[in-house]
Amino acid sequence: MPRYEFRCRACGDTFEVSRPMAQSSDPASCPVGHEDTVKLLSTVAVGGTAASAPPSSGGGGGGGCCGGGCCG
Repeated sequence: MPRYEFRCRACGDTFEVSRPMAQSSDPASCPVGHEDTVKLLSTVAVGGTAASAPPSSGGGGGGGCCGGGCCG
């Protein structure tokens, strides 16, 4: 189940709430009981290095406009 991060405007506490995606926009009370909270934007960490990327085949054809063959 996804976790959403909130910050309480009254006390400044940051907390997480686990809930279904269908309820992602629902308000959340802080653990102390304050109602004035705001949902924070989450950051996603994407790891990896160039060494872990698949080797290039040397050709184009990635499916973009000119790589996919739609440019005359």
